[in-house]
Amino acid sequence: MHSTEPDSPCTLGTPLLALARDAIRHGLVHGRPPALDLDRYQPELTLPRASFVTLKLDGRLRGCIGSLEPCRPLAMDVAHNAYAAAFRDPRFPPVVDGELERLAIRVALLTPPVPLSFASEAELLAQLVPFEDGLILADGGCRGTFLPAVWETLPEPAQFLEQLKLKAGLPRHHWSPTLKVWRYRTEVVG
Repeated sequence: MHSTEPDSPCTLGTPLLALARDAIRHGLVHGRPPALDLDRYQPELTLPRASFVTLKLDGRLRGCIGSLEPCRPLAMDVAHNAYAAAFRDPRFPPVVDGELERLAIRVALLTPPVPLSFASEAELLAQLVPFEDGLILADGGCRGTFLPAVWETLPEPAQFLEQLKLKAGLPRHHWSPTLKVWRYRTEVVG
C-alpha cells in the first residue's frame, strides 16, 4: 500500500480491494450495487470516509468514480464507487463479464479537503505539492478534481492547474477572484 497519509492503517488494503471487486461482480450479475451489512466489516470500514475507485484494463484507464466528501461509511462508499466506475463512468461502456478478472483496481482514500488561500495564480502554484496534493477547483457552476496520481502524467504545477481548469469546464488560463481551490491527500491501495 502506498500512503501519503502516514498514520493511515495498512490493514484496509485487502478488504477494500475485495469489496470493490465484489461490487463489480455483483453488478455484472444483478445490474446494481450490492446492499451491504455493515456489521460484517471491521470498524474502520464503517466510519464515513471519501474514496475514489480507479479501474485499469491492460494498463489503460477503464473507469474512475469517487466522492470528495465523507458522506457514508467507507465500505458503502467503495462499493458504490467501484460499481459506478465499472458501469456508470460516461467516458466508457459498461464493464463486461470477460473483463472482470483482468481489471486492475485501485482505491484512493481521501483526507478531508482543506481550502487554500491565495490572491493570484502564482500564489496558488507556490503552495502546490506535486505528487502529494489532490485538488478540487471550483468557480461559478464549474468544478473538477484531480487525484494526486495525476501528477504522474502532469508533473509541472502550472500544467496540472491548467488541465484541471479544463476538466472543470473553464478556459485553460481562467482567473477570477471567486476561484476556490481545496487540497486533499490520499492513501492508495491496489
